[in-house]
Amino acid sequence: MNSSMNPIRFMTRTRRAGRIDITDILSWVWLIGGTLAVLVPVAWAGLSSLKPAAEITRFPPTLLPRAAVEQSVPGFDKPLSLWQVTIDGQPREMAMIRRVGLKAQMVDPANPGQPVSVDVKGITPVQHLTVATENYTDPLTRFNFLTFLKNSVFVTVVATLLTLVVNAMAAFALSKYKFRGDTTVFVIIISTLMIPLAVVMVPAYLVIVGVGLADNLWGVILPTIASPTAVFLLRQYMLTIPDELIEAARVDAASEFCIFWRIILPLTAPALAVLAIFSVLWRWNDFLWPLIVLNSRENFTLQVGLNAFQGEFSVQWHYILAMTFLSLLPVTVVFLFLQKYITTGIAGTGMK
Repeated sequence: MNSSMNPIRFMTRTRRAGRIDITDILSWVWLIGGTLAVLVPVAWAGLSSLKPAAEITRFPPTLLPRAAVEQSVPGFDKPLSLWQVTIDGQPREMAMIRRVGLKAQMVDPANPGQPVSVDVKGITPVQHLTVATENYTDPLTRFNFLTFLKNSVFVTVVATLLTLVVNAMAAFALSKYKFRGDTTVFVIIISTLMIPLAVVMVPAYLVIVGVGLADNLWGVILPTIASPTAVFLLRQYMLTIPDELIEAARVDAASEFCIFWRIILPLTAPALAVLAIFSVLWRWNDFLWPLIVLNSRENFTLQVGLNAFQGEFSVQWHYILAMTFLSLLPVTVVFLFLQKYITTGIAGTGMK
């Protein structure tokens, strides 16, 4: 097997054959540390999303999802949690009736009698591995999260498609047409990157209200289509496409739209793939603009819907973690399909 195809050989290659240089150690530390810095929070969120609500806030926290073991005890209406207790030097398994301050009232689950007061510092809960699937099923069935998910998919897909088409047209005009003021127009477009979002948010909302798109998913989509970053990315890439191809197509009587659709867009596929990844990330994770535009619960996107689990006096972390982890899956799938175009698309934007 070629060493470039063997991941073990690739990761253990050194700067000098047979010797480990200080740069090799620094590279391994940097790569391993960066990988852990990215993966550990995601893995922790995924494992915590499977924990019961009471276990998420337990201190010290546990890595694997565990739940307290409960047992029905005669004389009590509800099952009681089991705890390991040391009484008179003998370890015993007892059920907790209640906890008052630093003392807990315990009773023998097999032979309940007079409760025993035990110091809470000397007890440990009896737990078993569990998977709290209700953290995922409850939001999807009881809290309209399928509707939120559908709205987010609609906004993301439609906004991304329109972003690709509209900004590709602008980039085509600025890269392949020569007219008076073309550089000025491009500079003005790029200069809008320096305008803070808070400055244009209120005027944009007033426009949305004026055209009757408030509390409408199209009101979330349309103001975000035009992007100076997208125009810059696509224009710089289209400058690498030879003008002779366009001239040859015009000689063959191809229309300008045909040139754009059948020549420019296919050749710009790597840059379009990069822009598609950025657009999906922008729209899928957008919270502030949908929160401003949307009022009805049936129109909420996923990120706005997640905010519903955060109340004034309580936060339902088990639902938030589960739905947050679920919201990572579509973005991850898009990235896995388009990642091979990232290097080609970004590298091509600096060529001329």
